[in-house]
Amino acid sequence: MSAKRRRDGSAGDVDYGEIGGTYSDYRRPDPTIEAQIHRALGSAQTVLNVGAGAGSYEPTDREVTAVEPSASMRAQRPAHLSQAIDAVAEDLPFDENAFDASMASVTVHQWSNLEQGLAEMRRVTRGPVVLLVCDPARMHEYWLSDYIPEVRTNEARRFPAIERLIEGLGGDVTVEPVPIPLECRDGFNEAYYGRPEMFLDANARLACSSWSLVPDAAVKRFVRALSADLESGAWDKKYGQWRTEPFFDGPLRLVVGQPA
Repeated sequence: MSAKRRRDGSAGDVDYGEIGGTYSDYRRPDPTIEAQIHRALGSAQTVLNVGAGAGSYEPTDREVTAVEPSASMRAQRPAHLSQAIDAVAEDLPFDENAFDASMASVTVHQWSNLEQGLAEMRRVTRGPVVLLVCDPARMHEYWLSDYIPEVRTNEARRFPAIERLIEGLGGDVTVEPVPIPLECRDGFNEAYYGRPEMFLDANARLACSSWSLVPDAAVKRFVRALSADLESGAWDKKYGQWRTEPFFDGPLRLVVGQPA
């Protein structure tokens, strides 16, 4: 099955050729999250990374094959990582059971056919399939929803329900919470739970694709409101405890599927 693709090759509902130019500056692997993903990969020596982007969370002590449809994202992969193959999750160009394990980090919401992509990952993987995802049922449990609910609603709409992932993977599936550290290096929206000033950086916002899907007027309203509340102290009065919380248990989840 082939997915509809944009000019730079992006296969989802956003064009990373337009918004992904500084992605690697803000979306760097966080060591705490990375360790949890690598534990889930177990003893696998050959790993497939689907929707690999700029290479976040790829283990460097194993043989990794990366798949990424966006030319912009492939160009941002650092020199120490392998070049990514231009392909999509729904049509992986590999034989059955070609890899010990496979992984996909915050990318399933960009697939044109979730079930086909999961089936393809399972087809080419002998061992665990490891998915870093967000649980849409918990998307609004975050102060950002009080300022710009449109962003969180978009994210909740785009991410598939955890139950759908479990059913699509089949076999033995576990779901683990992924605690987000206060100084998280991976700049998804929840990473700034205790650093609200980061949301005033336009490039930091665009490193989360959901911001590109809301009207400019809503973003401008958000910037005005958050700027005013930070200056007046209103944000800190209401949410300031998050500045010192070492971890945030938000919607981030690790879904690990073992073969039947």
